[in-house]
Amino acid sequence: MTLQATPPSTPRVDLIEPARLGVQLIERLQDAGGAYPASPSFSAYAGYSWFRDGAFIADAMSAAGSAESAERFFSWCAAVLEAREPRIEAIVAAARAGAPVADHEMLGTRFTFAGEEGSDDWWDFQLDGYGTWLWAAGQHVRRHGGDPAPWRRAIELTVDYLIASWERPCFDWWEEHAEHVHVSTLGCIAAGLREAASIGVLDADRIELARSAEAAILERIHRDGVVDGHLSKWIGSREVDASLAAVVGLLDVVPATSELGLATIAAVRRQLAVDDGVHRYLADTFFGGGQWPLLSCFLGIAESRAGNAAGAESLFRWAASAATESGDLPEQVRAHLLAPDRFDEWVKRWGTVATPLLWSHAMLVRLAVELGAEVGR
Repeated sequence: MTLQATPPSTPRVDLIEPARLGVQLIERLQDAGGAYPASPSFSAYAGYSWFRDGAFIADAMSAAGSAESAERFFSWCAAVLEAREPRIEAIVAAARAGAPVADHEMLGTRFTFAGEEGSDDWWDFQLDGYGTWLWAAGQHVRRHGGDPAPWRRAIELTVDYLIASWERPCFDWWEEHAEHVHVSTLGCIAAGLREAASIGVLDADRIELARSAEAAILERIHRDGVVDGHLSKWIGSREVDASLAAVVGLLDVVPATSELGLATIAAVRRQLAVDDGVHRYLADTFFGGGQWPLLSCFLGIAESRAGNAAGAESLFRWAASAATESGDLPEQVRAHLLAPDRFDEWVKRWGTVATPLLWSHAMLVRLAVELGAEVGR
């Protein structure tokens, strides 16, 4: 497994400095209990940490050398899961009995820094974050040689939960379309099960079950999640989604250099990228459907692993250029809106675009590391 691409011979300062600022911002804003805030002041995100966003943030911090920060997040995840052990066991038992619980009884996607569910309504049933936390923890252990034993029970619970649930439709990364099975969600789960089975904390039976589920997920992706030679947004869709760049890049579920990987990268580029700024998907109307720096970075990692270092650096530069004068990266930028008439309604609902978004900074860090930059602190 490739953890990072072969670095260029002379990483430039323009890669290192924005990434170092990102590491410092994430360390400064991380909660004392280990949770990463999605965005410290954005009205809909403040006070919450997502398993998905946080796992990618933790992976970036781990890759940049901030191992202690990543481990604090993994410990926070473990505490959240262990506190719900009876609930998870009940969900798994119901699924095995052929009477799965309703969506609203499944685990949530975000929690307060204290590990509690929020009191406000949210698009909560998502499986991707539970795969990404396993994946990020596994990558961290491989990278730093750490001991995953403190997270053993949480890893077991997560593996059981995903094996029992992976075939269910749920909300995607963008907390939309709960009626579909999303290919990027399947990719996150497959990557998580792969890592969990390989880091020495599961018993033989769980390892076998995890590997069998991973194989079944990969078969489903290749059988039903491919259209016109590239990965599709969800099973049955003919569209692409920028989250698919993670499946063929950072998660390494579909190798970036494979025919399917290259075709998916090309499709994301062709349909969703404008001047290196990447949209989520073509029908996006959230804040007018802008371009997301973190998605340019995901695509950059995929390009790098496919051998296109120049393209990856160009994507990095675009993402870095989205920073405010104070160096904060937003969730998305307004330069090329897909639905400009929908921008104002979101501002009225939630305020201005989330800035800073820690996930944006994290992916800039991760792409810099991928390109060979010694980020450190």
